[in-house]
Amino acid sequence: MRRGRLTPGAVRKWGFIASFLAAPLAIYIIFFVSPNLQALQLALTNSRGISPDFQYVGFENFTRLFGDEVFWAAVRHHGLILLVMPLVTIVIALFFSFLLNLGGGQRNGQLTGVWGSSFYKVVFFFPQVLAVVIVGVLFQAVLNPQKSGILNSVLGWFGVDPVGWLIKPDLALWTIIGVMVWQGVGFYVVLFSAGMAGVPKEIFEAAALDGANRFTLFFKITLPLVWNTVQVGWVYLGIAAFDAFALVQVLSIDRGGPDNATTVLPLEIFRQTFTYYRFGYASAMGVALVFLVLTFAALTLRVTRRERIEY
Repeated sequence: MRRGRLTPGAVRKWGFIASFLAAPLAIYIIFFVSPNLQALQLALTNSRGISPDFQYVGFENFTRLFGDEVFWAAVRHHGLILLVMPLVTIVIALFFSFLLNLGGGQRNGQLTGVWGSSFYKVVFFFPQVLAVVIVGVLFQAVLNPQKSGILNSVLGWFGVDPVGWLIKPDLALWTIIGVMVWQGVGFYVVLFSAGMAGVPKEIFEAAALDGANRFTLFFKITLPLVWNTVQVGWVYLGIAAFDAFALVQVLSIDRGGPDNATTVLPLEIFRQTFTYYRFGYASAMGVALVFLVLTFAALTLRVTRRERIEY
């Protein structure tokens, strides 16, 4: 047999592999690569979406972005959400996951979670069952600025005046971030619990026998062993921070208000497209958003990369 010539067995092997990869690759190209390429093409035009007639304007739409105050306000809001929401969500989720899996102490020589941990996992995961719009509608009642609002009613019992959670520009975005954390914690509690459940209990039990307290057990053993899961969760939450469309659309005053205090890029893209019919300009915003998301994911995976721990 001459070197470099495929044998019939090798042909069958690679043909079998290609047959499995062909469908996912085709779906990826059709539903991700192709729309993004079309958006890039549309971003180079002055299309208004209501007429097939348009002109190519080069990078005019991208140049216009640099002078758009609303665009930069949305970018700043994404930056704030990106700094706060993933960190708070992961810290809370890790805390509860640790309690549900290892916080109950030793029973019959084995580390267990707190009493009723299985029930608590269901309770924490419940917000994930609800659609984002339903969550937004529920929190409209919770955050109503009047005394009749659920949260303000509770605060009224302690003599606190009603708070305009969503009508104060300096408070509205923080309130929406709080709702995003509430909605996301349950999923990551389950995700991190699955990661901890995949670690042999003998490792934790050996550490406990050596005198490790809960602080040491969490930071020195548990967190390093589930770091890959935390890394994935951080990327997912970062991508969610670049979205936030539905919650801002439902909860904010005047779609991104008051005074653009809560606007985000997906909402601004929606407004430019279906309110002002600036399809080309909206596509330029979409391309910028994709670039920001991909940059964040790449940097996060790079910065948080650690050597894999085998056990």
